[in-house]
Amino acid sequence: MANRMQRAAVGLALSLTAATPSLAQQTDVIPSAGSPYPPPDPRDWWSAERPPSPDAADPMARRRLPRGGPPPVVTPVEPTLYRLWGLQPLQTQVVYGGEAMIEVWRRPSNSVDQMVIRLTARRDGEAFAQVRAGRACCEPDIARRVGFDVELPAGYRSRILELAQAPVWNSPRDAVAQEGNASVGSICLDGVAYDLIRLTEDAGGVLRRDCEDAEVGEAADLLETAFGAALGHEPRIDVLLPDGADFSRERAAYEALIVEGGRIKPEDPPRSP
Repeated sequence: MANRMQRAAVGLALSLTAATPSLAQQTDVIPSAGSPYPPPDPRDWWSAERPPSPDAADPMARRRLPRGGPPPVVTPVEPTLYRLWGLQPLQTQVVYGGEAMIEVWRRPSNSVDQMVIRLTARRDGEAFAQVRAGRACCEPDIARRVGFDVELPAGYRSRILELAQAPVWNSPRDAVAQEGNASVGSICLDGVAYDLIRLTEDAGGVLRRDCEDAEVGEAADLLETAFGAALGHEPRIDVLLPDGADFSRERAAYEALIVEGGRIKPEDPPRSP
């Protein structure tokens, strides 16, 4: 009988642990007026100690800002938008030598189900992925937001640092593929656009690639690494990626463009009316 009760208690503890959301998604809920449980003491609720976020949820936490503030960060994403996605703004991150942060924002043209992947390589040898997905439309917050924060397996750190120095960051921020004398149109009507952002101690960078296979294929190495790190942790995120981390079609299109004498060039400025 005692053994049976012990097994039941262990099972209950495990079920409660499995149901606990990650720190990035925890919310304190106040009991309703009809609840049999008494509401918390107001002073205790505000003064109670909260556990610090784990490294995976905030890899660059507890760092002192350099005198004069952090260096300017090149990112098109406003700090308030980062917070809606449950991420620390890049504008507040302190990155040392031998470290890098890379972000990929996935924006389908025919859906409001967007995704952001942040990869972080720290100088202590560890690497992390912070991944969020949700519906970025029509509500004052990110609807149905799901996500996770994980430490990545060994080998990811060197890969992230390598990608932070990849030649693709020397390409134009807004670009089109040019075949001979004609540019390939990149109006994103039925596909996926990507914003790619990097942050290192001495450099930043932003790339935007709109749908066209050759344009996206230039960044295939970076995208495959980012989406490879995002897969296999959260089924609700996996279903948004029907091709997984496979960018072979886009890579082949980019390689064919170069072989045929084409190039990725800056997008032409809009014509004056």
